[in-house]
Amino acid sequence: MEKIRRALHAAKKLEEELDGWLKAAALVKSPDVRGVIAPHAGYSYSGRAAAYAFGNIDPTNISRVFLLGPSHHYYTRKCAFSKATVYKTPIGDLPFDLEVIEELKATGNFELMDLRVDEAEHSMEMHLLYLVKIFEGHQVKVVPILVGALNADNEAMYGQFLAKYVDDPSNFFSVSSDFCHWGSRYALDKKYGAIHKYIEALDKMGMDVIETGDPDAFKLYLQEYDSAICRRHPISMLRNCSTKIKIQFLQCEQSSQCKTTGDSSVSYASAAAKVDS
Repeated sequence: MEKIRRALHAAKKLEEELDGWLKAAALVKSPDVRGVIAPHAGYSYSGRAAAYAFGNIDPTNISRVFLLGPSHHYYTRKCAFSKATVYKTPIGDLPFDLEVIEELKATGNFELMDLRVDEAEHSMEMHLLYLVKIFEGHQVKVVPILVGALNADNEAMYGQFLAKYVDDPSNFFSVSSDFCHWGSRYALDKKYGAIHKYIEALDKMGMDVIETGDPDAFKLYLQEYDSAICRRHPISMLRNCSTKIKIQFLQCEQSSQCKTTGDSSVSYASAAAKVDS
């Protein structure tokens, strides 16, 4: 029996905006791109930045998308699958790959979340319209994985569960993460001058260390700049899938330019991931 997971957070009249953002990004679709890192804020905030991730995708030979999204509302130290069987969106539907989901569930390391928990979470949903748009006319199924508050060992474990899928070019990985959430928990490093310049530096440091592929360097960055990357566990999972994954960041934007300590902003970064042969 089909169980529908409704799109509650995505607006219904965004197709023209998606087309506009993709056209403005003016990226060449590449079969070498096997994954993306893209933001998960509302489209009015992060839609333009996200186009720099999704605009890279050549859908021709892809039949399955692993969607890794962090959990904002439901606390778990594991990863979880939905009880739904299809994502329904205003511009098209994405069926789940139930065979692969059952295969991963058989490891005994995944939870099941009920539909209420699933529909409260927005991190994967904000990727759906772009995926529907990019894969229009192509037969593709999704494997949505809610990523909990994992420790380093569990990030490595779940990464290894997904490792065999990385080697298959018919699989694609869509990783959901925002970057710096500026607020009162941060102390301004005055050598950068304006607050938004310091945020820019924090984001640049994070992107650079992710691009190196060095998990220890990433860990040290996160320890020094706590919460500099919102719900970063899906990125760490991707990094643990394979040492062959090479990530390149293409765009980073701030929701607003902070000028006083009372201001707040969120950063949105987009990257393409390729797998060395």
